[in-house]
Amino acid sequence: MKKVALFEKVSKVEFLKSGTIEEYDDIILPRRATKGSAGYDFFAPKSFTLKAGETVKIATGIRVKIDDGWVLKLYPRSSLGFKYRLRLDNTVGIIDSDYYYADNEGHIFIKLTNCGDAEMSVEKGKGFAQGIFVEYGITYDDVCDNERTGGFGSTDKK
Repeated sequence: MKKVALFEKVSKVEFLKSGTIEEYDDIILPRRATKGSAGYDFFAPKSFTLKAGETVKIATGIRVKIDDGWVLKLYPRSSLGFKYRLRLDNTVGIIDSDYYYADNEGHIFIKLTNCGDAEMSVEKGKGFAQGIFVEYGITYDDVCDNERTGGFGSTDKK
């Protein structure tokens, strides 16, 4: 298996910008459940409940340093998607390798919506999303030399 990334916590100062700090020391770095798992589970830094149709934005407290040529794709945990129709609001989260260097330290936020008809809860420390590292290519005639400066949504503000 090729090793291409390293998960870290964002600084306490950066995490405080998300609105709370008391969960910082309890942040669990993403990890695989079994040696055959492709996905790295993301764990809830605090408990949350979503009624049918409700949305929540989770400040994970996590950043990831990724080798060039790789991307981290984020999805809801399979069981939550199946049981509750839990969805990421952007369908699939894409964490680019240069996001690590963004002005928000590459802090990963995950916005979820309960698209089902039953209330669902996730306890603090339980997995709610998963990330999979995927290699990607670029075109032969690619000439992009722009560099990221901001966080989420910054690449379309140039």
